[in-house]
Amino acid sequence: MKIITICGSLKFTEEMKVQAELLELAGNCVLGVIYPTKKIIDYKPTEITAFSSAHFKKIDLSDAIFVVNKNGYIGESTYKEIIYAESKGKEIMYLEKE
Repeated sequence: MKIITICGSLKFTEEMKVQAELLELAGNCVLGVIYPTKKIIDYKPTEITAFSSAHFKKIDLSDAIFVVNKNGYIGESTYKEIIYAESKGKEIMYLEKE
């Protein structure tokens, strides 16, 4: 069993949920993203920072990250998460081959 953090754009929320379920059914422990309950613009900067810090901590705890790069899309935040995970020696898994 691996501990895997899901990474990807929130525009792919439904695909991220599907992939998290598949990874769990395959015997992994999946750490997901926080799905906002309001528009991003309605969060305080300190709240956005808290979400980001928590997500990077999840990467620290993980053996790997799973990037939901639907249609090849990797946004700026996800790219930073990939670079961070690589710097920590984590396995990087992708929904779609690059």
